[in-house]
Amino acid sequence: MVKAAFFRYIENYKGFSREIWILTLVTFINRAGTMVLPFLSKYLKEDLHFSYSQVGWIMVCFGLGSMLGSWLGGKLSDKIGFYRIMIFSLFTSGLMFFGLQFITSFEGLCIAMFLIMVVADMFRPAMFVSLGAYAKPENRTRALTLVRLAINLGFAAGPALGGLIIMNIGYQGLFWADGGTCILAIIIFAILVKEKKKSKFIDKKDPDNVLTHSVFKDKPFWIFLGTCLITGILFFQLFTTIPLYHKEQFNLTELQTGLLLTLNGILVFFLEMPIVSYIERNKINKVKIVCLGCFAMAISLFLMLINFWSGILIIMMLFMTLAEMFAFPFSNSFAMSRAPKGHEGRYMAIFTMSFSLAHILSAKVGMEIIANWGYQANWLFMGLLGLLGTGMCYWVLKLTNAEKKY
Repeated sequence: MVKAAFFRYIENYKGFSREIWILTLVTFINRAGTMVLPFLSKYLKEDLHFSYSQVGWIMVCFGLGSMLGSWLGGKLSDKIGFYRIMIFSLFTSGLMFFGLQFITSFEGLCIAMFLIMVVADMFRPAMFVSLGAYAKPENRTRALTLVRLAINLGFAAGPALGGLIIMNIGYQGLFWADGGTCILAIIIFAILVKEKKKSKFIDKKDPDNVLTHSVFKDKPFWIFLGTCLITGILFFQLFTTIPLYHKEQFNLTELQTGLLLTLNGILVFFLEMPIVSYIERNKINKVKIVCLGCFAMAISLFLMLINFWSGILIIMMLFMTLAEMFAFPFSNSFAMSRAPKGHEGRYMAIFTMSFSLAHILSAKVGMEIIANWGYQANWLFMGLLGLLGTGMCYWVLKLTNAEKKY
C-alpha cells in the first residue's frame, strides 16, 4: 500500500524536459538564499530603528521597484528573449545585495531597495516565459508547480538558516548569502541551459500567430488580476506585519518565526504537486480552485484575531499554506492561458506586476493600520479584503463560463 502510494507520488514528477529540471534547481538555490526578505521588516525596525511608517515607505519603494522590474522583464523578454534577461537580472542583483548592507540611511535605503527590485524582478516574467519555451503544453501547469515547489523548498530552508545566521553573525551575513546564491544560481543556469528562441512544442500549426486583441480589453483577465492583487496583499503579510506580530504579541525569536515559515515551505513541497496533478487529471476549473484559495486565505487572517494563544499561529499557517497551494499555481496557469502565442511576456509582466503592487500595499496599508489602530484591526481588514477577492474571483468564473458558450 505504502509502496503503491510512493510510486503514484513519484509519477507526478515525470515527463519534464532536462531544462525544466535545471531551471528548478537554479530557482531552489536562488530562493534558499533569499533570506533577507522574511526578516527585512525586522531588520529595518529592530536593527536600524526606523518607525512603522518609515518601514512601510521602504517596503513601498521595494514594491515600486518590483512593479517596474516586472514590466521591463516582460517587455524585454518579448523583444530580446527571456534568456539574456534572466542572466542579467540574477547576476546584477547578486552584486547589488552585497552593497545593500552598507546603506543605513532612510533615503538611501528607499533608493537602494527600489533599484535592487527593478533588476531582481525582471527575472520573474522572463522565467515564466522560459517555462513556455522549455515545457510541453500539457505539462505547463505542472512545470509551474515544480518551479513553485523549488521556491517553497528554498523558502523552507532560507528563513530557518536566516534565523541562525542573524543569531550567530548578524544581519550582515544575510546580504552576503543572498548575493552569493543569486550569482551561483545564474552561473549554473548559463553553463547548463542553452538559449532557445522559439519553443519546439508550440507554433507548429500557426507559426505567424499575431496578437488578435489588446490585453487591455481582456475584461476577465483584469478582474482576475484584482483577485491576484488581493491574494498577494494577504499572503505578503507573512513577510511584513506577521514577523513583527510574532515578536510583539508572543515574544517569538527569529528562529521560531523562521520555523513557522519553514512549516509552510515543507507542506507545499510535499502536497502541492499531488494536489495540482489531481486537479489537472480531473479537469477541475482553475478559476474555481483560485476562488477556494482566496477564501481559505481570508479565514487564515481572521484566525489571527485570536491573540491569547500562540498555537493559533500554527493553525493560521496551515490555512495560509492550503490557500497558497490552491491560489498561486492556477493563477499563473490562468494568466498564461489568456496570452496569445508570442505575447506571453506582456501578459506575464502585467500578472507579476499585480503581485509587485501587492507588495507595496501589503506593507504600507498593514503598517499604517497597525500604527493607528493596532494589529487586531489589520487582521479584520485583511480578512474582509479576502472575502472581496473571493467574490471577484467568482465573477471571473461566471465570465469565463459565458465565454465558453459562444
